[in-house]
Amino acid sequence: MTDTLQVLAQHLASAGDPPQLLPARQQMAFTLGFHIILVPFGVALTTLMLIANHRGLRRDDPEALLLARRWSKVAAVLFAVGAITGTVLSFELGILWPGLMGRFGAAFGFPFAIEGLFFFLEAIFVSIYIYGWDRLSPWVHFWTGVPVALSSIGGAAAVIAANSWMNQPGGFTLRDGRVVAVRPVEVFFNGAFWWEMLHMLLAAYIVAGFVVASVYAAGMLRGRTSRYHRTGFLIGFLTAAVALPLQLVVGDTIARYVFQAEPAKFAAIELLPSTATHVPETLGGILVDGRVRYGIPVPDMASLLAGFRPSTRISGLNAIPAQVRPSDQAVSTVHLAFDVMVGLSFALLALVLWFVWVWWRRRPISRQRWFLRCCAVSGLAAVACLESGWITTEVGRQPWTVVGHLLTRDAVTTQGNLWPLFAAVLVIYAAVGVGAVAVLVSIKRRWQSEGDDSVAVPYGPRSGADLADVPVEAGE
Repeated sequence: MTDTLQVLAQHLASAGDPPQLLPARQQMAFTLGFHIILVPFGVALTTLMLIANHRGLRRDDPEALLLARRWSKVAAVLFAVGAITGTVLSFELGILWPGLMGRFGAAFGFPFAIEGLFFFLEAIFVSIYIYGWDRLSPWVHFWTGVPVALSSIGGAAAVIAANSWMNQPGGFTLRDGRVVAVRPVEVFFNGAFWWEMLHMLLAAYIVAGFVVASVYAAGMLRGRTSRYHRTGFLIGFLTAAVALPLQLVVGDTIARYVFQAEPAKFAAIELLPSTATHVPETLGGILVDGRVRYGIPVPDMASLLAGFRPSTRISGLNAIPAQVRPSDQAVSTVHLAFDVMVGLSFALLALVLWFVWVWWRRRPISRQRWFLRCCAVSGLAAVACLESGWITTEVGRQPWTVVGHLLTRDAVTTQGNLWPLFAAVLVIYAAVGVGAVAVLVSIKRRWQSEGDDSVAVPYGPRSGADLADVPVEAGE
Protein backbone atom coordinates (compact mmCIF):
# COMPACT_ATOMS: atom_id res chain seq x y z
CA MET A 1 0.00 0.00 0.00
CA THR A 2 2.84 2.42 0.79
CA ASP A 3 4.41 1.88 -2.66
CA THR A 4 1.03 2.48 -4.31
CA LEU A 5 0.57 5.72 -2.40
CA GLN A 6 4.02 6.94 -3.39
CA VAL A 7 3.45 6.17 -7.08
CA LEU A 8 0.08 7.88 -7.08
CA ALA A 9 1.49 10.84 -5.17
CA GLN A 10 4.21 11.30 -7.78
CA HIS A 11 1.62 11.03 -10.54
CA LEU A 12 -0.60 13.63 -8.89
CA ALA A 13 2.32 16.00 -8.47
CA SER A 14 3.22 15.73 -12.16
CA ALA A 15 -0.11 16.94 -13.54
CA GLY A 16 -2.95 19.24 -12.64
CA ASP A 17 -6.62 18.40 -12.24
CA PRO A 18 -8.52 17.99 -15.52
CA PRO A 19 -11.17 20.68 -16.18
CA GLN A 20 -13.90 18.03 -16.11
CA LEU A 21 -13.24 17.22 -12.44
CA LEU A 22 -15.16 20.11 -10.86
CA PRO A 23 -18.41 19.77 -12.85
CA ALA A 24 -18.30 15.97 -12.52
CA ARG A 25 -17.95 16.20 -8.76
CA GLN A 26 -20.63 18.88 -8.49
CA GLN A 27 -23.06 16.83 -10.57
CA MET A 28 -22.38 13.65 -8.64
CA ALA A 29 -22.77 15.45 -5.31
CA PHE A 30 -26.08 16.95 -6.39
CA THR A 31 -27.59 13.75 -7.79
CA LEU A 32 -26.43 11.64 -4.85
CA GLY A 33 -27.66 14.24 -2.38
CA PHE A 34 -31.07 14.24 -4.08
CA HIS A 35 -31.34 10.48 -4.38
CA ILE A 36 -30.30 9.66 -0.83
CA ILE A 37 -33.30 11.56 0.56
CA LEU A 38 -35.52 8.98 -1.17
CA VAL A 39 -33.66 5.97 0.23
CA PRO A 40 -35.17 6.05 3.76
CA PHE A 41 -38.68 6.00 2.31
CA GLY A 42 -37.90 3.04 0.10
CA VAL A 43 -36.30 1.19 3.00
CA ALA A 44 -38.36 2.26 6.03
CA LEU A 45 -41.69 3.73 4.91
CA THR A 46 -42.64 0.30 3.62
CA THR A 47 -41.90 -1.09 7.09
CA LEU A 48 -44.07 1.59 8.71
CA MET A 49 -46.77 0.65 6.21
CA LEU A 50 -46.58 -2.98 7.33
CA ILE A 51 -46.63 -2.00 11.00
CA ALA A 52 -49.85 -0.07 10.42
CA ASN A 53 -51.28 -2.91 8.34
CA HIS A 54 -50.47 -5.48 11.00
CA ARG A 55 -51.93 -3.32 13.76
CA GLY A 56 -55.10 -2.84 11.74
CA LEU A 57 -55.57 -6.56 11.23
CA ARG A 58 -54.62 -7.69 14.73
CA ARG A 59 -56.65 -5.02 16.55
CA ASP A 60 -59.42 -4.53 14.00
CA ASP A 61 -58.25 -0.93 13.72
CA PRO A 62 -59.70 0.79 10.62
CA GLU A 63 -57.57 3.94 11.14
CA ALA A 64 -54.39 1.90 11.04
CA LEU A 65 -55.55 0.12 7.89
CA LEU A 66 -56.30 3.44 6.24
CA LEU A 67 -52.84 4.70 7.18
CA ALA A 68 -51.27 1.58 5.66
CA ARG A 69 -53.25 2.01 2.48
CA ARG A 70 -52.33 5.67 2.10
CA TRP A 71 -48.68 5.16 2.98
CA SER A 72 -48.46 2.43 0.33
CA LYS A 73 -49.50 4.98 -2.30
CA VAL A 74 -46.90 7.49 -1.08
CA ALA A 75 -44.28 4.73 -1.09
CA ALA A 76 -45.21 3.88 -4.70
CA VAL A 77 -44.79 7.50 -5.82
CA LEU A 78 -41.42 7.83 -4.09
CA PHE A 79 -40.34 4.44 -5.47
CA ALA A 80 -41.01 5.73 -8.99
CA VAL A 81 -39.02 8.91 -8.32
CA GLY A 82 -36.20 6.87 -6.84
CA ALA A 83 -36.16 4.65 -9.92
CA ILE A 84 -35.69 7.70 -12.14
CA THR A 85 -32.94 9.30 -10.07
CA GLY A 86 -31.21 5.97 -9.54
CA THR A 87 -31.18 5.33 -13.28
CA VAL A 88 -29.53 8.71 -13.86
CA LEU A 89 -26.89 7.82 -11.27
CA SER A 90 -26.13 4.53 -13.00
CA PHE A 91 -25.50 6.36 -16.30
CA GLU A 92 -23.36 8.94 -14.52
CA LEU A 93 -20.99 6.28 -13.28
CA GLY A 94 -20.15 5.31 -16.83
CA ILE A 95 -20.22 8.77 -18.40
CA LEU A 96 -18.47 10.80 -15.70
CA TRP A 97 -16.15 8.20 -14.17
CA PRO A 98 -14.79 5.91 -16.91
CA GLY A 99 -11.53 5.56 -15.00
CA LEU A 100 -13.40 3.89 -12.16
CA MET A 101 -15.62 1.65 -14.25
CA GLY A 102 -12.94 0.81 -16.81
CA ARG A 103 -10.35 -0.20 -14.24
CA PHE A 104 -12.43 -1.56 -11.37
CA GLY A 105 -15.80 -2.29 -12.98
CA ALA A 106 -15.33 -6.05 -12.62
CA ALA A 107 -15.26 -5.63 -8.83
CA PHE A 108 -17.20 -2.41 -8.27
CA GLY A 109 -20.02 -3.45 -10.59
CA PHE A 110 -20.82 -6.69 -8.77
CA PRO A 111 -22.86 -5.11 -5.93
CA PHE A 112 -24.86 -3.11 -8.49
CA ALA A 113 -25.79 -6.33 -10.28
CA ILE A 114 -27.20 -7.61 -6.99
CA GLU A 115 -28.98 -4.29 -6.43
CA GLY A 116 -30.69 -4.66 -9.81
CA LEU A 117 -32.17 -8.01 -8.78
CA PHE A 118 -33.55 -6.54 -5.55
CA PHE A 119 -34.92 -3.54 -7.45
CA PHE A 120 -36.98 -5.72 -9.79
CA LEU A 121 -38.16 -7.87 -6.88
CA GLU A 122 -39.28 -4.76 -5.00
CA ALA A 123 -41.05 -3.35 -8.07
CA ILE A 124 -42.99 -6.59 -8.55
CA PHE A 125 -44.21 -6.82 -4.97
CA VAL A 126 -44.98 -3.09 -4.69
CA SER A 127 -47.37 -3.59 -7.60
CA ILE A 128 -48.90 -6.71 -6.06
CA TYR A 129 -49.34 -5.06 -2.66
CA ILE A 130 -51.04 -1.93 -3.99
CA TYR A 131 -53.22 -3.88 -6.43
CA GLY A 132 -54.06 -6.35 -3.67
CA TRP A 133 -56.07 -3.87 -1.61
CA ASP A 134 -59.73 -5.01 -1.89
CA ARG A 135 -58.71 -7.99 -4.01
CA LEU A 136 -56.77 -10.33 -1.69
CA SER A 137 -57.76 -11.69 1.68
CA PRO A 138 -56.39 -9.47 4.51
CA TRP A 139 -53.52 -11.62 5.73
CA VAL A 140 -52.47 -12.81 2.28
CA HIS A 141 -52.33 -9.19 1.25
CA PHE A 142 -50.24 -8.31 4.31
CA TRP A 143 -47.67 -10.98 3.52
CA THR A 144 -47.28 -9.72 -0.04
CA GLY A 145 -45.93 -6.52 1.51
CA VAL A 146 -43.16 -8.26 3.46
CA PRO A 147 -40.98 -8.88 0.35
CA VAL A 148 -41.28 -5.15 -0.43
CA ALA A 149 -39.61 -4.22 2.85
CA LEU A 150 -37.02 -7.01 2.65
CA SER A 151 -36.06 -6.35 -0.96
CA SER A 152 -35.68 -2.62 -0.28
CA ILE A 153 -33.26 -3.45 2.53
CA GLY A 154 -31.40 -5.84 0.23
CA GLY A 155 -31.12 -3.19 -2.49
CA ALA A 156 -29.80 -0.65 0.00
CA ALA A 157 -27.28 -3.21 1.26
CA ALA A 158 -25.98 -3.75 -2.26
CA VAL A 159 -25.44 -0.02 -2.84
CA ILE A 160 -23.77 0.34 0.55
CA ALA A 161 -21.52 -2.60 -0.36
CA ALA A 162 -20.29 -0.68 -3.42
CA ASN A 163 -19.76 2.51 -1.43
CA SER A 164 -18.01 0.80 1.48
CA TRP A 165 -15.79 -1.07 -1.00
CA MET A 166 -14.54 2.32 -2.25
CA ASN A 167 -13.56 3.16 1.33
CA GLN A 168 -11.92 -0.20 2.05
CA PRO A 169 -11.36 -1.99 -1.27
CA GLY A 170 -10.72 -5.71 -1.26
CA GLY A 171 -11.66 -8.94 -2.96
CA PHE A 172 -9.70 -8.39 -6.16
CA THR A 173 -6.24 -9.01 -7.58
CA LEU A 174 -4.38 -6.35 -9.56
CA ARG A 175 -1.76 -7.19 -12.17
CA ASP A 176 -0.10 -4.45 -14.20
CA GLY A 177 -2.75 -2.05 -13.00
CA ARG A 178 -5.67 -4.23 -14.15
CA VAL A 179 -8.11 -6.36 -12.18
CA VAL A 180 -7.39 -9.96 -13.13
CA ALA A 181 -9.37 -11.79 -10.45
CA VAL A 182 -12.43 -10.91 -8.36
CA ARG A 183 -13.69 -12.60 -5.20
CA PRO A 184 -17.34 -11.47 -5.13
CA VAL A 185 -18.06 -12.35 -1.50
CA GLU A 186 -15.06 -10.32 -0.32
CA VAL A 187 -16.05 -7.42 -2.55
CA PHE A 188 -19.58 -7.34 -1.17
CA PHE A 189 -18.76 -8.03 2.48
CA ASN A 190 -15.69 -5.81 2.60
CA GLY A 191 -14.15 -4.49 5.79
CA ALA A 192 -16.44 -1.45 6.04
CA PHE A 193 -19.69 -3.08 4.88
CA TRP A 194 -21.34 -4.15 8.12
CA TRP A 195 -20.77 -0.87 9.93
CA GLU A 196 -21.88 1.28 7.02
CA MET A 197 -24.91 -0.91 6.36
CA LEU A 198 -26.10 -0.88 9.97
CA HIS A 199 -25.52 2.86 10.19
CA MET A 200 -27.51 3.53 7.01
CA LEU A 201 -30.32 1.14 7.93
CA LEU A 202 -30.88 2.81 11.29
CA ALA A 203 -30.64 6.22 9.63
CA ALA A 204 -33.40 5.19 7.20
CA TYR A 205 -35.78 4.32 10.02
CA ILE A 206 -34.91 7.51 11.88
CA VAL A 207 -35.51 9.73 8.84
CA ALA A 208 -38.70 8.01 7.69
CA GLY A 209 -40.05 7.87 11.25
CA PHE A 210 -39.47 11.54 12.02
CA VAL A 211 -40.71 12.70 8.60
CA VAL A 212 -43.95 10.76 9.03
CA ALA A 213 -44.32 12.02 12.60
CA SER A 214 -43.68 15.60 11.49
CA VAL A 215 -46.54 15.43 8.96
CA TYR A 216 -49.08 14.36 11.58
CA ALA A 217 -47.65 16.71 14.21
CA ALA A 218 -48.24 19.59 11.79
CA GLY A 219 -51.79 18.32 11.30
CA MET A 220 -52.42 18.23 15.05
CA LEU A 221 -51.14 21.80 15.35
CA ARG A 222 -53.89 22.74 12.87
CA GLY A 223 -56.52 21.11 15.05
CA ARG A 224 -56.64 17.67 13.43
CA THR A 225 -56.48 15.67 16.63
CA SER A 226 -58.47 12.60 15.58
CA ARG A 227 -57.33 9.11 16.42
CA TYR A 228 -56.20 8.74 12.81
CA HIS A 229 -53.63 11.53 13.21
CA ARG A 230 -52.51 10.36 16.63
CA THR A 231 -51.96 6.82 15.34
CA GLY A 232 -49.98 8.05 12.34
CA PHE A 233 -47.83 10.24 14.57
CA LEU A 234 -47.13 7.49 17.10
CA ILE A 235 -46.18 4.83 14.54
CA GLY A 236 -43.66 7.17 12.93
CA PHE A 237 -42.31 8.76 16.10
CA LEU A 238 -41.94 5.53 18.08
CA THR A 239 -40.09 3.85 15.20
CA ALA A 240 -37.59 6.71 15.10
CA ALA A 241 -37.40 6.84 18.90
CA VAL A 242 -36.37 3.18 19.06
CA ALA A 243 -33.79 3.48 16.29
CA LEU A 244 -32.16 6.72 17.47
CA PRO A 245 -30.47 5.49 20.68
CA LEU A 246 -29.20 2.43 18.80
CA GLN A 247 -27.82 4.74 16.13
CA LEU A 248 -25.89 6.78 18.70
CA VAL A 249 -24.26 3.61 20.05
CA VAL A 250 -23.47 2.37 16.54
CA GLY A 251 -22.13 5.79 15.53
CA ASP A 252 -19.82 5.93 18.51
CA THR A 253 -18.48 2.47 17.67
CA ILE A 254 -18.04 3.41 14.00
CA ALA A 255 -16.02 6.49 15.00
CA ARG A 256 -13.48 4.26 16.73
CA TYR A 257 -13.48 1.92 13.74
CA VAL A 258 -12.73 4.86 11.44
CA PHE A 259 -9.96 5.91 13.84
CA GLN A 260 -8.29 2.54 13.33
CA ALA A 261 -9.12 1.76 9.68
CA GLU A 262 -9.40 5.19 8.02
CA PRO A 263 -6.99 7.52 9.87
CA ALA A 264 -7.07 10.20 7.16
CA LYS A 265 -10.86 10.52 7.39
CA PHE A 266 -10.69 10.55 11.18
CA ALA A 267 -8.11 13.34 11.11
CA ALA A 268 -10.48 15.37 8.92
CA ILE A 269 -13.42 14.67 11.22
CA GLU A 270 -11.40 15.85 14.22
CA LEU A 271 -9.90 18.82 12.33
CA LEU A 272 -6.45 17.65 13.43
CA PRO A 273 -3.48 19.17 11.52
CA SER A 274 -0.72 17.26 13.34
CA THR A 275 -0.34 13.88 14.98
CA ALA A 276 -0.70 14.25 18.74
CA THR A 277 -1.92 12.83 22.03
CA HIS A 278 -4.37 14.54 24.39
CA VAL A 279 -6.28 15.69 21.31
CA PRO A 280 -9.24 17.97 22.05
CA GLU A 281 -12.65 17.59 20.47
CA THR A 282 -13.09 20.74 18.37
CA LEU A 283 -16.64 22.02 18.15
CA GLY A 284 -17.15 24.03 15.00
CA GLY A 285 -14.19 25.74 13.42
CA ILE A 286 -12.47 25.45 10.07
CA LEU A 287 -8.97 24.82 8.78
CA VAL A 288 -7.19 27.89 7.38
CA ASP A 289 -3.65 27.53 6.03
CA GLY A 290 -3.30 24.27 7.94
CA ARG A 291 -4.35 25.77 11.28
CA VAL A 292 -7.61 25.44 13.22
CA ARG A 293 -9.62 28.65 13.41
CA TYR A 294 -12.82 29.63 15.23
CA GLY A 295 -13.32 26.25 16.93
CA ILE A 296 -14.17 25.55 20.57
CA PRO A 297 -11.82 22.86 21.97
CA VAL A 298 -12.95 20.36 24.60
CA PRO A 299 -9.66 19.19 26.19
CA ASP A 300 -8.62 15.54 25.67
CA MET A 301 -12.09 14.54 24.47
CA ALA A 302 -11.10 13.27 20.98
CA SER A 303 -8.40 11.04 22.46
CA LEU A 304 -10.83 9.77 25.09
CA LEU A 305 -13.47 8.94 22.50
CA ALA A 306 -10.95 7.26 20.19
CA GLY A 307 -9.07 5.13 22.70
CA PHE A 308 -10.67 5.73 26.13
CA ARG A 309 -7.45 7.38 27.33
CA PRO A 310 -6.28 11.00 27.14
CA SER A 311 -2.89 9.69 25.99
CA THR A 312 -4.38 8.05 22.87
CA ARG A 313 -2.30 9.04 19.87
CA ILE A 314 -4.26 10.22 16.83
CA SER A 315 -2.68 10.55 13.39
CA GLY A 316 -3.04 14.05 11.98
CA LEU A 317 -3.23 15.38 8.47
CA ASN A 318 0.56 15.81 8.45
CA ALA A 319 0.86 12.00 8.36
CA ILE A 320 -0.68 11.99 4.87
CA PRO A 321 1.71 12.55 1.92
CA ALA A 322 1.40 16.19 0.89
CA GLN A 323 0.48 15.29 -2.71
CA VAL A 324 -2.60 13.31 -1.63
CA ARG A 325 -3.50 15.32 1.45
CA PRO A 326 -7.06 16.67 1.38
CA SER A 327 -7.43 20.41 0.98
CA ASP A 328 -8.30 22.70 3.87
CA GLN A 329 -11.72 23.22 2.32
CA ALA A 330 -12.41 19.48 2.11
CA VAL A 331 -11.25 18.94 5.70
CA SER A 332 -13.42 21.79 6.97
CA THR A 333 -16.41 20.42 5.06
CA VAL A 334 -16.00 16.96 6.60
CA HIS A 335 -15.54 18.35 10.09
CA LEU A 336 -18.54 20.69 9.95
CA ALA A 337 -20.76 18.02 8.38
CA PHE A 338 -19.82 15.64 11.18
CA ASP A 339 -20.60 18.30 13.79
CA VAL A 340 -24.00 18.95 12.22
CA MET A 341 -24.78 15.23 12.14
CA VAL A 342 -23.87 14.70 15.79
CA GLY A 343 -25.50 17.93 16.98
CA LEU A 344 -28.81 17.20 15.26
CA SER A 345 -28.73 13.60 16.51
CA PHE A 346 -28.54 14.75 20.11
CA ALA A 347 -31.23 17.38 19.49
CA LEU A 348 -33.52 14.63 18.21
CA LEU A 349 -32.60 12.49 21.22
CA ALA A 350 -33.70 15.36 23.48
CA LEU A 351 -37.02 15.37 21.61
CA VAL A 352 -37.40 11.64 22.25
CA LEU A 353 -36.71 12.16 25.97
CA TRP A 354 -39.27 14.97 26.00
CA PHE A 355 -41.82 12.55 24.54
CA VAL A 356 -40.99 9.98 27.22
CA TRP A 357 -41.57 12.60 29.91
CA VAL A 358 -44.90 13.68 28.40
CA TRP A 359 -45.97 10.04 28.05
CA TRP A 360 -44.92 9.22 31.62
CA ARG A 361 -46.90 12.19 32.96
CA ARG A 362 -49.93 10.90 31.01
CA ARG A 363 -50.45 14.22 29.28
CA PRO A 364 -52.29 14.31 25.94
CA ILE A 365 -49.84 14.69 23.06
CA SER A 366 -52.28 16.83 21.10
CA ARG A 367 -52.16 19.54 23.78
CA GLN A 368 -48.38 19.84 23.93
CA ARG A 369 -48.04 22.72 21.48
CA TRP A 370 -44.30 23.34 21.81
CA PHE A 371 -43.58 19.64 21.66
CA LEU A 372 -45.63 19.33 18.47
CA ARG A 373 -43.87 22.35 16.98
CA CYS A 374 -40.52 20.64 17.54
CA CYS A 375 -41.88 17.40 16.11
CA ALA A 376 -43.13 19.27 13.04
CA VAL A 377 -39.54 20.26 12.17
CA SER A 378 -37.96 16.98 13.28
CA GLY A 379 -38.35 15.52 9.79
CA LEU A 380 -36.28 18.30 8.24
CA ALA A 381 -33.68 17.91 11.01
CA ALA A 382 -33.46 14.16 10.35
CA VAL A 383 -32.99 14.72 6.60
CA ALA A 384 -30.26 17.31 7.31
CA CYS A 385 -28.61 14.78 9.61
CA LEU A 386 -28.70 12.15 6.85
CA GLU A 387 -27.18 14.51 4.30
CA SER A 388 -24.45 15.55 6.74
CA GLY A 389 -23.51 11.94 7.39
CA TRP A 390 -23.32 11.23 3.66
CA ILE A 391 -21.09 14.27 3.14
CA THR A 392 -18.81 13.06 5.94
CA THR A 393 -18.44 9.68 4.26
CA GLU A 394 -18.01 10.87 0.68
CA VAL A 395 -15.90 14.01 1.10
CA GLY A 396 -13.90 12.26 3.82
CA ARG A 397 -12.60 9.82 1.20
CA GLN A 398 -11.15 12.56 -1.01
CA PRO A 399 -8.88 12.82 -2.96
CA TRP A 400 -9.50 9.11 -3.52
CA THR A 401 -12.26 7.38 -5.43
CA VAL A 402 -10.92 3.95 -4.47
CA VAL A 403 -8.76 4.50 -1.40
CA GLY A 404 -5.12 3.67 -2.05
CA HIS A 405 -5.73 2.66 -5.67
CA LEU A 406 -7.49 5.34 -7.72
CA LEU A 407 -7.46 9.10 -7.31
CA THR A 408 -10.65 10.98 -8.15
CA ARG A 409 -8.82 13.06 -10.75
CA ASP A 410 -7.79 9.84 -12.53
CA ALA A 411 -11.31 8.40 -12.41
CA VAL A 412 -13.05 11.33 -14.14
CA THR A 413 -13.61 11.60 -17.86
CA THR A 414 -11.30 13.91 -19.78
CA GLN A 415 -13.57 14.42 -22.78
CA GLY A 416 -15.94 17.29 -23.48
CA ASN A 417 -17.53 20.12 -21.50
CA LEU A 418 -19.57 18.70 -18.62
CA TRP A 419 -21.29 21.90 -17.50
CA PRO A 420 -24.12 21.61 -20.09
CA LEU A 421 -24.68 18.01 -18.97
CA PHE A 422 -24.87 19.20 -15.35
CA ALA A 423 -27.39 21.87 -16.35
CA ALA A 424 -29.53 19.27 -18.13
CA VAL A 425 -29.49 17.03 -15.06
CA LEU A 426 -30.57 19.97 -12.89
CA VAL A 427 -33.54 20.56 -15.18
CA ILE A 428 -34.50 16.87 -15.15
CA TYR A 429 -34.27 16.60 -11.38
CA ALA A 430 -36.19 19.85 -10.89
CA ALA A 431 -38.97 18.52 -13.12
CA VAL A 432 -39.03 15.18 -11.33
CA GLY A 433 -39.00 16.84 -7.91
CA VAL A 434 -41.77 19.31 -8.76
CA GLY A 435 -43.81 16.53 -10.34
CA ALA A 436 -43.45 14.29 -7.29
CA VAL A 437 -44.47 17.10 -4.93
CA ALA A 438 -47.46 17.96 -7.13
CA VAL A 439 -48.64 14.34 -7.11
CA LEU A 440 -48.25 14.03 -3.33
CA VAL A 441 -50.07 17.33 -2.74
CA SER A 442 -52.89 16.18 -5.03
CA ILE A 443 -53.17 12.91 -3.12
CA LYS A 444 -53.18 14.77 0.19
CA ARG A 445 -55.99 17.07 -0.92
CA ARG A 446 -58.08 14.11 -1.97
CA TRP A 447 -57.54 12.46 1.39
CA GLN A 448 -58.51 15.63 3.21
CA SER A 449 -61.69 15.93 1.16
CA GLU A 450 -62.66 12.41 2.20
CA GLY A 451 -62.35 13.29 5.89
CA ASP A 452 -60.85 11.21 8.68
CA ASP A 453 -64.22 9.80 9.74
CA SER A 454 -64.87 8.01 6.44
CA VAL A 455 -62.93 5.00 7.65
CA ALA A 456 -63.93 1.42 7.03
CA VAL A 457 -62.07 -1.85 6.75
CA PRO A 458 -60.52 -1.54 3.26
CA TYR A 459 -60.69 -5.21 2.34
CA GLY A 460 -63.51 -6.38 0.13
CA PRO A 461 -64.58 -4.89 -3.21
CA ARG A 462 -67.63 -3.16 -1.73
CA SER A 463 -66.05 -1.52 1.34
CA GLY A 464 -63.28 0.86 2.19
CA ALA A 465 -62.46 4.52 2.03
CA ASP A 466 -61.13 4.16 -1.50
CA LEU A 467 -64.13 2.31 -2.94
CA ALA A 468 -64.19 4.66 -5.90
CA ASP A 469 -60.82 3.31 -6.98
CA VAL A 470 -62.15 -0.21 -7.44
CA PRO A 471 -63.17 -0.93 -11.04
CA VAL A 472 -66.72 -2.22 -11.51
CA GLU A 473 -66.77 -5.56 -13.26
CA ALA A 474 -69.21 -6.22 -16.06
CA GLY A 475 -72.54 -7.46 -14.79
CA GLU A 476 -72.18 -6.10 -11.27
